[in-house]
Amino acid sequence: MAHKVGIVGGDGIGPEVIAQGMRVIEAAGVELDTVDYDLGGQRYLKDGVVLTDEILDEWRALDAIYLGAVGTPDVPPGLIERGLLLRMRFELDLYINHRPFLAPDGSHEFIVVRENTEGTYAGEGGLLRKGTPHEIATQGSVNTRMGVERACRYAFEQATKRRNHVTLVHKTNVLTFSGDLWERTFNEVAADYPNVETAYNHVDAACIYFVEDPKRYDVIVTDNLFGDILTDLGGAVSGGVGLASSANLNPEGVSMFEPVHGSAPDITGQGIANPLAAILSGAMMLEHLGETVAATRIRNACEAVSAETGTTVEMGDKVIAAL
Repeated sequence: MAHKVGIVGGDGIGPEVIAQGMRVIEAAGVELDTVDYDLGGQRYLKDGVVLTDEILDEWRALDAIYLGAVGTPDVPPGLIERGLLLRMRFELDLYINHRPFLAPDGSHEFIVVRENTEGTYAGEGGLLRKGTPHEIATQGSVNTRMGVERACRYAFEQATKRRNHVTLVHKTNVLTFSGDLWERTFNEVAADYPNVETAYNHVDAACIYFVEDPKRYDVIVTDNLFGDILTDLGGAVSGGVGLASSANLNPEGVSMFEPVHGSAPDITGQGIANPLAAILSGAMMLEHLGETVAATRIRNACEAVSAETGTTVEMGDKVIAAL
């Protein structure tokens, strides 16, 4: 029975790279029952729609969502990010952001587990006396025991399938309230996994280690904001964001898979966007759907051609040839 997957090509290079991902999935022998959704900046400019309740209800009945990229310079900054991406995370409770990275020397893979629905992105805060010399802006960080614990537990479960090591990344010396909740919860969850080694890094130190000593990492767990920054850095040090794949997971519901890169309007339509991140995100989706053999074949094929160059379609052709 075919997996039912929602396809959101989105804006810019999004449809171009997702098209190659779909070609590779088909070539790997996996049948998908797809539903296309016209969403993103261009859709908003056309009729003002960002994301409707009806579409969210449809998504809850899917097996997965495969997204290219959204955003266009003609739409006010943040409108699509908040109205589509963040709303999708919150409404579908995509509470885990899982991103794998390859160490710069190719020696090993490590992953970042980012709590995906809380922290500063929850939207707690406001403005007072806006537009005056005495304007005040506050932006809170929302951290719940439930949200922190489920992120930590997911990280430890991942570690048991890998090298049995989890590092908590935070800034506990300065963020004494949220940091305390994270540290206590991390340590309490760790007690349930006696075979998993643990470590702690301040986020600024972790940024240095990502560049100078990534081999120290196996699984990293961190909050929403720090995770956003670290995963972009991880993409940069492991071959560029053109290779960075991502999963936004609700292990108990529908999950969404997307490349980390943006819509890149400056190269839209030129056929030069690297589709490997989208293809690898498709492989993550297949693994989540239980198609582990096909997912492994796709990852191996991408690794085999990762140093090669070509047009968007040519890179898709090379991955298919390498399957």
